[in-house]
Amino acid sequence: MIEYISGRLAELTPTYAVVDCSGIGYMLNISLASFVPLDSTLADARCGDPSAMPTVKLLAHEIIREDTHALFGFLTERERSLFRLLIGVSGVGANTARMLLSSVQPAELEAVIMSGDAKRLKSVKGVGTKTAERIIVDLRDKIKASDDTLLTQSAESPSTSDVYDEALAALLMLGFAKPQTQKVLKKIFEASPDVKVETAIKRALTMM
Repeated sequence: MIEYISGRLAELTPTYAVVDCSGIGYMLNISLASFVPLDSTLADARCGDPSAMPTVKLLAHEIIREDTHALFGFLTERERSLFRLLIGVSGVGANTARMLLSSVQPAELEAVIMSGDAKRLKSVKGVGTKTAERIIVDLRDKIKASDDTLLTQSAESPSTSDVYDEALAALLMLGFAKPQTQKVLKKIFEASPDVKVETAIKRALTMM
């Protein structure tokens, strides 16, 4: 089992990161909870040098099945632990767990589960009433909420077209149909032209 991967950040999108480790590129599926700080780190590294790529360390969770060999990456042990708890709940797969962590920051997700807020969980694609209730029942006593502050967004904002394209690509990779996704994103960008990519994706996830 791979515990973590450390190396140069070769590629970054809202849904995956590629880490170059000794000449081998590892693609790790990530949530927005990890993308936001990674994107900020990348922006800092490129200040004065557009080609610079930072060195990062991502904690890993490996899923191996007959038809699947996937790596999921996390910046914090807290997020990885939540992911592992979520996929241990009946009816919650890896993609649904990642969707939850992309829609709700880890600290907030812990609070949502501990408070029994099934309605908030059901607002995430792939989580129905029974699944939301199972998550609350199974995990309420297994997690401990803390006073961690939510991760902040990068101050640097790319152009609207770049944000739209990146948000669209991420949502398509998560399995949403293109016509529906484009319609939802259009509404979001018409209402908030300066919206950041992670915010656009989060809003879209609640509107699908």
